[in-house]
Amino acid sequence: MKKIAWGMVLGVCALLAAPHEIVIDVKGMTCPLCTTAIKHSLKKTPGVLQARVSLSKKMASVRYDDNQTDTSVLLEAIRRAGYTGVVRKEKP
Repeated sequence: MKKIAWGMVLGVCALLAAPHEIVIDVKGMTCPLCTTAIKHSLKKTPGVLQARVSLSKKMASVRYDDNQTDTSVLLEAIRRAGYTGVVRKEKP
């Protein structure tokens, strides 16, 4: 019975976690090391579930839990890596 109750609690928690996706244009990237630095900084941010960075498209795509972080924190992570980010598109 306890296993069922814990399963229900974990299921409800998973439903409350609302993953969002955001696409951010990143200015200043010039090489593969740039993408690595940005990806590393984003992944260190609490609530980030996945981060992909494209040098050719000059953008980052981030899946995150909006209960733990928000757009301004993600942009700050990019700034800490030494780059400028501008939100292109956000999906709930």
